[in-house]
Order: sequence, then structure tokens, then C-alpha cells
Amino acid sequence: MAIIRKSAVSERINNPLNIKIHRGTHQIGGCVTEYEYNGWHLFVDYGEELPGGPKSGDLQVEGLTHGDLSKSALLITHYHGDHIGSIPKLPKELPIFMGSVGREIQRLLSNRLKSISTTHKEMLFRLEDVRTFEAGKSFAFGPFTIMPIVMDHSAFDAYAFRIEGGGVIAFHTGDFRTHGFRSKKLPEVIKKYVGEVNYVVCEGTNVSRPTAASLPEHELQKQFKKAFAEHKSNIVYVSSTNVDRLFALYHAAVATGRKFIVDNYQMSIMKEVIKRDSLWGKSKLYNFKEESMPIVLQFEEGEFRANDKFKWLLDQVGYVLIARANPLFDDFIERIPGEKQKYLSMWKGYVDPKNEAYNESMASSVGKDFLYMHTSGHCDMDSLNELFQMLYPRAIIPIHTDNPEAFAQLFRKEWPIIVLNDGDSMSPFTDSYVDSKYAMVVSGRKKKCIGYFKSDEQARFALAHTVFGSTNKTRYEIIEEEDMADYKSEEGFLSSLKVTK
Repeated sequence: MAIIRKSAVSERINNPLNIKIHRGTHQIGGCVTEYEYNGWHLFVDYGEELPGGPKSGDLQVEGLTHGDLSKSALLITHYHGDHIGSIPKLPKELPIFMGSVGREIQRLLSNRLKSISTTHKEMLFRLEDVRTFEAGKSFAFGPFTIMPIVMDHSAFDAYAFRIEGGGVIAFHTGDFRTHGFRSKKLPEVIKKYVGEVNYVVCEGTNVSRPTAASLPEHELQKQFKKAFAEHKSNIVYVSSTNVDRLFALYHAAVATGRKFIVDNYQMSIMKEVIKRDSLWGKSKLYNFKEESMPIVLQFEEGEFRANDKFKWLLDQVGYVLIARANPLFDDFIERIPGEKQKYLSMWKGYVDPKNEAYNESMASSVGKDFLYMHTSGHCDMDSLNELFQMLYPRAIIPIHTDNPEAFAQLFRKEWPIIVLNDGDSMSPFTDSYVDSKYAMVVSGRKKKCIGYFKSDEQARFALAHTVFGSTNKTRYEIIEEEDMADYKSEEGFLSSLKVTK
């Protein structure tokens, strides 16, 4: 037993868990995070950068985009383009893992767009080799143990990951929220499958958007139900991959006696969730009522069919049409009866000419007299802090945010926030050992150990990037444990600690 324990301690001394943010410390789209241990590389997400944000272009990362890939793998949190969109550029031999339902939704999306997008044509080929995992079932890759945790997000089948390497435990949140239909069980899931962790690598999308909508999805559904009761002819512009919103709109339409109308692509996504999702398949939300099945648009002679009988039915009972911004839908909307009420149920920036993500086609289709009914796919700041209370980390590393400094100011009173730049890394061990460097921040009566490090330089680097406490008088301590009875220490003000990488 003593020999085994000594071997394990020795391995930890020589091999910390390296956490490196290649991209995403100061931008929302295109995040790439690496967890490295003992020569093995586990990457999370490889997506496209968002319009209007910083542009670093294609990354060149050893072990991900080139070089020896025999000890590398990539985890995908979900199918939004800023998380998965660049995987066709990666070498074929790199193993990629994602959720099974998410993979099928991405396949449906890419299959629809393959004729107009080379990237989506290449995506279909890449998806053939993508491996899948299951929520709540851990799996190993080299020395890593990975626990996928299903999270509520505007993308269905989105995941966070509990990643353990060398005894250090990180929780990578991915994109998530706590105001969706599937958020109530998150505390139970965290307690059962995650527990306390050492570090949280956390999305901070809404930190610069204090007025970002966090209206619960069920409240938004009630608003739609009320609107559908008041308006007979309803046109809703919503992302076809926003599964929760699609089903919420379906049930709101059924409750008000309106016909729910989708095209084949939208119907295929809804059916995929009903067919494949074992975790949520028993939910009443993700099912159709046999007596109120959606009407699926039929395509003939270059347009959606709308004969007299069909128009008469819509005129009698009313309808909810799930529309997209393209001439095919525009023409169909002109031909069907009723005084139409249009709704925008996605980010408003797409129809704002002042925004760099402005979509002229979307703005034209939606028009000016629309009702804006939407809620964010990302977490509000109070709920983020509730998650931190559950995980009780040593420190938090913000990513997927355009303002990590604001993130730090918001949470610094209770949690050490390590604000890195793209390309920065930190290399903590799991716990104390002989000759380790114990790094601690002290603000008033609060003391927080941010980690154990192999060298003085690594400890000072982590501390220099840490924000903690409410004043500039926050102190730091580096304690060097030389043996079990003696130690050396260094201390000073955190604000005066400056180091270079």
C-alpha cells in the first residue's frame, strides 16, 4: 500500500493538470479549452467565431489541429455553430465525442444546408466518425475521467463536463441556463454526479447584459398562449434547432385550438427528439397529441402547397406557422388567409441594423410590426452564483464572455476569479506535498486556497491573474512546504503582484 501511495504522489508531483484557454477569454464565440495531463490532451469545443466579435482566424494547436494526435480527443458541448462549426477543419484521426441526439440534430441541419454550404457538406462526412456519450455515464480517455452532465440550453442535448485528471477536478459548464423547462433537477444532478470540484471553467455570456431576458420558458409559453388566443393567424420566427421553444409553441397552439404548421425539416428535428431521447422521452413536453398532430407543409412545383381546402381550414380555426426568413416562406405567408401577427422569438440583434450580426433577409421577412417574445439561452448572474455554491470551487475561470473583468467584479467578494488571456494556462496539483507551493488569497477574514503548484513561478502567475475580495488590500501568500515540519512563506498585496507569462 505504501509503495502504491508513493507512486501516486510522485506522479502528481511531476504531472499537474494543465488548464489552457486557447480562445474564449475575451470573446463569446469560438471557445477552445484544453485539459492536459501526463502528455494526454482533452479539448473542449472547436467552433466558429461570431459575427461582430474578435477574429483570431483558424487556430494552430499542437495535438488538436496538427502533430501527434494519438493522445488527443475533442469533446463537443452542443451543436451551436460557435461550438462545433469548425470541426470539419480538424484531422480525420482526431477522436470527437458529443451527445447522440445533438449529433443527429446537427446531421439534419447540415443535410439541409449541404447544397449551399461546402462547410456543411464536409460536416456531414465528419459526423460519421463522431462518437457519442450518455448523460450521467462516465467514460475514460487516457488518464482522464469524464462525466457528461446534461444542461438546459437553447440547444437541445447540451452538456457540461466533470473532468478529472491527476486528482484535480474541473467542471466545464458549457453554455447553460437555469430558467428553461429542464433546469429544476440541476441541483440534484450536481449533487449526484459532480459534487464539489477544484475549478470551474465557466461561461459568462450575459455578464455584460444585465437586462438580458431570463424569463422562464414556461412563462414565455403562457405569453404565447395568451397571444395565440387573441390572434387567429400567427407567424413565429424561431430557430428550427431551438427544440424546447418549438415544443412549447406546439402545445400553446394546441391549447388555443390553432393548427400548428411546420415544414419537413422542422418536423424531422422534433421527431428526432421524440424518437431518440431516452432521458426526456417520457415528458409530456416532447410528445405530440395524437388528435392534434402538426400539419407538415407539402412542397410541389417550387412552392409550399396551399389549396382552397387548406386555406378554408386555416381561416376557420386559425394557425401558428413556424417560419424561416426566406422567399419560400414569404410567398406562402402571402397566400394563406388571415390578418397575420408576426413574432420574433430569437435574438433581436438579427433585425437591428446597428448590430454587426444584422440579417437583412430576416429583417425583411419579419417586418416592423412584430411582437418580440424571447428569453435567453444563457444563465443569469444570480443563478451562476447558485451553481458556484453547489460546486464550491477553489477558483473560477471565466470563458465565453466579452468582459471577464466585469465577471470578476461581480463574483470577487466570494470567489477567487482567475482572469486569463487567450493562450494562458495554469497548472495546479490536487493537494499538498513536499516542496509544493501553496497559493492563497486573503481578503479581510476570508481566506481561499487557489491551488498547489510545482514552482514559485506557476504560483505567482496564477495569483497575478486572480481577483478576490472587495478592496485593493487583498493579500496573497505563497507557502513553500519543504518538509512535514518546516516551510517558507512569501506574502504581499495582490494588487502589487505582477509577473509575465
